[in-house]
Amino acid sequence: MKKRKHAPKTETAAQTGSGEIRKTAAPEAAEAQRPAGAVPDVRQAHEIGDGMTKKQAMKIRMQSMSRSELAYLRRKRLAEKGWPVFRFLILFGLGFVILTPLIFMLSYAFRESRDMNDPTVVWIPRHFTLRIMKQTFRAMHLNRSRNNPLVNTLVLNLGCSVCQVITCALTGYGFARFRFKGRKLLFGIVILMILVPVQIISIPLYMTFRNFLFGHVNLIDSMLVMYLPALTANGIRAGLMIFIFRQFFRGLPRELEDAAYLDGCGPLMTFLRVMIPNAGSSFLTVFLFSVVWYWNDYYVASSFFTDKQTISTVLRNLNDTLNIELFNNANANISAREKIVWLEAGCLISITPMLILYAFLQKHFTEGIERSGLVG
Repeated sequence: MKKRKHAPKTETAAQTGSGEIRKTAAPEAAEAQRPAGAVPDVRQAHEIGDGMTKKQAMKIRMQSMSRSELAYLRRKRLAEKGWPVFRFLILFGLGFVILTPLIFMLSYAFRESRDMNDPTVVWIPRHFTLRIMKQTFRAMHLNRSRNNPLVNTLVLNLGCSVCQVITCALTGYGFARFRFKGRKLLFGIVILMILVPVQIISIPLYMTFRNFLFGHVNLIDSMLVMYLPALTANGIRAGLMIFIFRQFFRGLPRELEDAAYLDGCGPLMTFLRVMIPNAGSSFLTVFLFSVVWYWNDYYVASSFFTDKQTISTVLRNLNDTLNIELFNNANANISAREKIVWLEAGCLISITPMLILYAFLQKHFTEGIERSGLVG
C-alpha cells in the first residue's frame, strides 16, 4: 500500500472551550501563499516599533533623557498648551477694543434721547427710531444740492486718490528699477515725507497756494490745493505709498523687463504693459489707503478750505451745527448725555461708506498687504 504524501502543514488547530476549532496560519506559510501582486500589510501611522504607540515610545525615550532635555520638553509642552489660550485672549481683546465703539454707535444712533436717562437701557434701545438718523443727516447738510459735503468729499477723495496712485507708482518704479545720480538723496527725502508730520509744513504750503505763480493766483478754497500735490506725488501720506510701490517693484524679476525691452518696449511701455498687470494687488492696497486717508482728513481740508465743506469738517463741528439746526440756538444748553445720540449718528454716517468699501474689497486688500512689502 502506497503511503499518501501529506502536504506541508500550514495550519495549526486549537480546541476552544465550545468545541470549535480555531485555525491560525503560520507566518511563513502565509507569506508563501500571498500572491505576487498583493500589497503587504501596512502598519497604522500611530504604531511604532513592535506595536508601540507614540506615547509608549516617548515614555521609553524619556527614561534616557538628561535633566536639561526633560526641562526643555516640559517647557515646550507648556508653550504648546498655553499658546492657544494666549492667542484667544489677544484676539478677544483686539475684537473688544475695535467692535465695542461700533456696537455703541449702532445702539445710540437708533434710540430716542430719553433712553439715555434710563439706567435700564444699555445695549438694546427701548424706543427704536430712525428719526435721529434723519435729523443728523439734515443737520450735516447732506441733502443740499450745492456745496454738499458728501459730494465735495467724493470729488476730492476719488480724484486725488487716482492721481496719487498713478504718480506714486511711477515714482516708486523709478526708485526700484533705475540708477541715477542723487537717487539715494531723493529717496531720503521720501523717507522724510513719512516721518515729518504735515503740521510742520502747513504754513509754507498755505503761503505757496495763497501766492501761487508769484502772487498772481490765489488757490485757497479751491480743489486745486488737493489735486496739485496729488499730481506731483506729494499728497496725503504720499511718502508711504512711494515706499510701498518701491518695495513691490523691487521684488519682481528683472527678466520681465528684459523680455519687454527685447520686444521693443521702452521704459514707459514696459511699466504700462508689464509692471501694472503684475502689480494689481499693490495698486488696490494703495488706492484703499489713499481713499481712507483723504476721507478722514480734517487738518488739511480745514487749513485750505473756508467755504467748501467735507465730511470730516462737518463732523468736527457737528456739536455746534446741532445747536443751530435742531435747537435754533448756538448756545443751547443741552445735556451731553442726551445730545450724544445725534453725535453717534453722525459718526455712523461718516464711517458707513468706508465700512462698505472694505467689506467688498477686504480679500484683495489683505492680499495686497502681504505682497506689498509691509510685512516681513
